[in-house]
Amino acid sequence: MKFVVSGKVKDIYDLEDGTLVFRFSDRVSAYDVKFREDIPKKGKVLCKFAEFWFNELAVPNHFVKTKSDNEIIVKKMKMLPIECVVRGYFYGSMVNRWKKGEVSVPKGTDTILAAKLPEPIFDPTTKSEHDIPIDKTKALEMNLVTDDQYTWLEKTSISIYKKMAEIADSVGFILADLKLEFGVLDGQITLGDSIGPDEYRLWPKDSFEVGKIQEAYDKQLLRDWLTANGYQKQFDDARNAGNEPVAPEIPQEIIAKMTQRYVTAYEKFAGNSL
Repeated sequence: MKFVVSGKVKDIYDLEDGTLVFRFSDRVSAYDVKFREDIPKKGKVLCKFAEFWFNELAVPNHFVKTKSDNEIIVKKMKMLPIECVVRGYFYGSMVNRWKKGEVSVPKGTDTILAAKLPEPIFDPTTKSEHDIPIDKTKALEMNLVTDDQYTWLEKTSISIYKKMAEIADSVGFILADLKLEFGVLDGQITLGDSIGPDEYRLWPKDSFEVGKIQEAYDKQLLRDWLTANGYQKQFDDARNAGNEPVAPEIPQEIIAKMTQRYVTAYEKFAGNSL
C-alpha cells in the first residue's frame, strides 16, 4: 500500500491494483483552516456515512467495499476539477453572494434566511485551496468540463440532492445543501470522493425555523462558533494581508457537541448504533 496524499480530513493510499484506500481521520477544518484538535469518532462517522450513501444512491460510483471502521476501498478514477454544489435553502455563502449581486435566485424566491428555494439550485465551484463559485459559462471558459458534462452534472447532482433530501426527511432531518464530486471511470462520469456531514448541511426538522441560524448536525456547528467569535473575519484579514490564518483552540464543549451530533445523525439514518 503506497501513501498518496494527506488531505484535510482523510489520507489516501494506492493499493496499486486500480483501487485506493480512503482513511478517514478525526481531523477537522473550517473556512480552509486546519485545526489542531480532533473530533472523536468523526472519522468513523464519515466512513460509515460514505458507505451508507454510496449503497443508497442509484448512481454509478467508485465505492468497492469497507475495509475497517475508518477505511473504504474505492476505484481509482480521473476526478473532474469541479465541485458540484446543490442548494435547497437560502443559507450559507449564498446569502452574502446574493446581497452582493454575485448569484441570482429564481423569481419569487423567499430571501429570508433558511427559506426553502422553489427548486434546488446547482451552484458549482472550482476545486482549489479556496473554492471559487462558477457558472456554466465560467466552467466552459476555464475548460473544467465540456458542455455535455456540465449539463449531466447539473441534472444528476440535483437528482441526487432530491433523493438524499427525501431520505433525510424520512428520519427527521432537512438536507439544506450538498457538495458532490465526480470523476471519469471507463469513459463514464462516476460519483466519487465521499459523502457525509463534511459535505452537507443537516438540520433537525423539529427545531427548524425560517429566519434564524439553524441547529447544525454537521461541520457548520464549528463554522457558527468561529463566526460568532470573530474568527472568520480574522481569517479573512490575515489572508488579505498575505498571512496564513492561525487556528484558535476549539472549546471542549464544541468538540463534544460535534461528536454527539455526528453520531446521532448517522444512527438515525442507519437505524442502528455506531
